[in-house]
This record gives sequence, structure tokens and C-alpha cells, in this order.
Amino acid sequence: MIPLKDNAPRLTFPGVTITLIAVNVLIFLYQMMLSNYAADNFIYQNGVVPLRVTGFINGRVPLDTALAPFFTCMFLHGSWLHLIGNMWFLWIFGDNVEDSFGHFAFLVFYFVTGFAASFVQVAMSPMSRVPTIGASGAIAGVMGAYLILFPRARVLTLVPFILYFTMEIPAVVMLVYWFVIQFFNGLGSLGSQYATGGVAFWAHVGGFIAGMILVAVFRRPRPQMREQYYYYNR
Repeated sequence: MIPLKDNAPRLTFPGVTITLIAVNVLIFLYQMMLSNYAADNFIYQNGVVPLRVTGFINGRVPLDTALAPFFTCMFLHGSWLHLIGNMWFLWIFGDNVEDSFGHFAFLVFYFVTGFAASFVQVAMSPMSRVPTIGASGAIAGVMGAYLILFPRARVLTLVPFILYFTMEIPAVVMLVYWFVIQFFNGLGSLGSQYATGGVAFWAHVGGFIAGMILVAVFRRPRPQMREQYYYYNR
């Protein structure tokens, strides 16, 4: 299911969401200018490699080498489809979460859930040599927050069933469905920690749960939201 738009109210300009999208696009354009060898090296150096983190815990890898990628990985993508999919979900759900948290708090929340997502991925595949990249862990956190903040919102969704059609789906249905898919796909990937690639499902699961939990810390209801805010949060 592909979300097209939602009907949750927004009263402020989503400057942080737009900036995050722009930075991700610019960094991907930089990746595209690199040679294949340089691009692979760039991803390996700046992506989260679970085995490198395990090496740090065992005292064999420097702190900066193991942990700096927890930040940089959130701005790397493996393909145009990877980038566009992530940025689209960020645009659909990020603006309302930013509106509810405030701009600076939303930025902190985004990075914290991204860190949490990477840590969960590392914990579930500690011996993997495959770099984890992409903003999807942090965006999963945004989606988890959206589920708590706007469960009554409705999302116009493109649904593939023989042919594509659109329908409005309650946010709670769409987001819970998405989470369940990630969780069971994660279970199916548990025996493949030495694989050469794939989707970091556990990063999605970890980010989503972190986002749901951290709403209690970051939510800042503002008086001007009044009825619109409380309608979508009852």
C-alpha cells in the first residue's frame, strides 16, 4: 500500500521535514557522481556495519569508526527507488509529527529514533558485514509517532489488487499493517545475518517502536491546535 496523502491538520510550515528531504536528495546526487568503487567505499565507510560495532564492543575497532555511521547512515540510499520511497513516507507523515512536536524537538526525535533503529538492527544481526543505510529507520520512528498522535486520521492510499485503485484507510490500520509486515519479514531474516544484502526489517521495527514510546517525551500540544488536534487524538 502506497500512501498518497492524509487528512490530519497541520498549522505550521514543515521546515525541518523539507530540509531533511533536501539534504537526503543532495547527498544521493553526490553518491551518483562517484565511481562505482568510490560509491561502494563511501557507503561502507558511512553505513552501519554490525560486525564493526561488535568489534568496537570487543575493543578491536575505534569508537568513531563504529559509532559515527549511526548518524551518517541516515542520509545514504542505495537507489533512486530507495530514496524516493523513504522521502515520500517522510513527507506524508513527517509534517504532522513536526507540527505536533515543534521543529527542533522533531529534529532531535528523528535522529534519536534513527539511532535506535540502527541499534536494533545491529542487535539482531551482530555478525553481519553488510552496511545498513537509509533513512527508513528514522522514518519508521516518525510513523510510530504518527500512529499515537493521529490514530483517527485517514490516509488516501494506492492499493495494488490486480489493478491499482485508491481508497481512504484509517491511519491506525495502515500503520499497524505496515509494522506487522516488517516484524514478520524480520523474523524471516533472522537466519540470514551473513547475507549480502536486503531490507533492514529490524531497523524498521526498532524505529517504529521507539517512535511510539518517545511520543510521551516529545509531544508538545499547543493551544492553537484546539479542536483539530484533539479530534485526531481522542
